[in-house]
Amino acid sequence: MDMVKKLLHTRYRVKDLEKTVAFYRDVLGLKELRRQRSGRGSQLVFLKAPDSEEEIEICKFDESGPVVVGPDLTHLAFEVDDLEKFAKEAAAKGYPLSDGPHLINGKILSLISRS
Repeated sequence: MDMVKKLLHTRYRVKDLEKTVAFYRDVLGLKELRRQRSGRGSQLVFLKAPDSEEEIEICKFDESGPVVVGPDLTHLAFEVDDLEKFAKEAAAKGYPLSDGPHLINGKILSLISRS
């Protein structure tokens, strides 16, 4: 049996595709790689952080009903050079940290609101 070699992408289904893509692109600095429509009609946008191979696939699929995500169900983690500077820039763009920063296992953890 062949073994998995690497993670290619992770899909997140969202209700507002353009707002979500703008957040990842304009606040986090991810690069939009491509847009496409799936065979079932989902609108897909693929993004990537500058120093990562893995992609994030943002998906909007109206026919599947509303997106419901419980608290603390899912998250993505990104590395930044200067957390304080990043937090100030994110807040200036309308995305203040909703929690943190907290020190956990010797590492800094901060969260941006999931809404």
